[in-house]
Amino acid sequence: MNIDKIMNNVKDKHQLIHSITNYVSVNDCANIILASGASPIMADEALEMDDITNISHGLNINIGMLNQNKEKSIYLACYKANNLHHPILLDPVGVGASSYRQHFVSSLLKSIHFDVIRGNLSEIKSLVENSLTYGVDTIETITQDNLDEVIEFIKIVAKQFHCIIAISSVIDVISNGNQTYVIYNGHPYMSKITGSGCMLSALTTTYITANKNNLLEACALSFLIMAIAGEKAYDKMIDNKVGTSSYRNYLIDYVSLLTSDDIRKEANYEIR
Repeated sequence: MNIDKIMNNVKDKHQLIHSITNYVSVNDCANIILASGASPIMADEALEMDDITNISHGLNINIGMLNQNKEKSIYLACYKANNLHHPILLDPVGVGASSYRQHFVSSLLKSIHFDVIRGNLSEIKSLVENSLTYGVDTIETITQDNLDEVIEFIKIVAKQFHCIIAISSVIDVISNGNQTYVIYNGHPYMSKITGSGCMLSALTTTYITANKNNLLEACALSFLIMAIAGEKAYDKMIDNKVGTSSYRNYLIDYVSLLTSDDIRKEANYEIR
């Protein structure tokens, strides 16, 4: 993995990342993009999607707090971004929670090409019709015991949608259908704050946008950065005897502070 080149591309190109994201975490997503060295724009009014997409370089779609107005904006932004060959990431938050979300995402996937789909395992399973046939219907958390099984499932889904599938769990798995990164970094405390997954999607969009010719490594590196930042943020939280709000701030701090040498030293991953 060419860590230096991928990180330098993000900082040097300083690209504009358009996020249509969850209102709960919109501020944190903007800050994580800034922390990486890029610039955020957080717009979801349908009337300006054409103009905003024209000036942006990448698109992050997060269906948290989905509504009919946002539906229209997502379609308009995605169609335009596809036409401009901008990288697009889809975060299908809670897609299996309602038939409304399920129908919307199913329709979206039939008409839009996404470069990356990022979610947890249950969300990715919800994207696949007859997921029971893939043999992971009872698995919700990725562990060493079920890792091989999940990797095979993710490869199938990646080939089905012709994109990278990136799953965050106890063990993160990122695959383009042929090559798969398995990441062991991270900390359980990341689930104690709202929006850590949303922030990861925003960060991943930033990295793939600046590295369009190396999407898989850029995606994997963004996961590593977030995971290592989560570990360091926890250590600092414990040292300073503070709580969850400080943890969130430390997480963003470390995304801005981590160097390529830090990542090489701390990274714990394999390629399958």
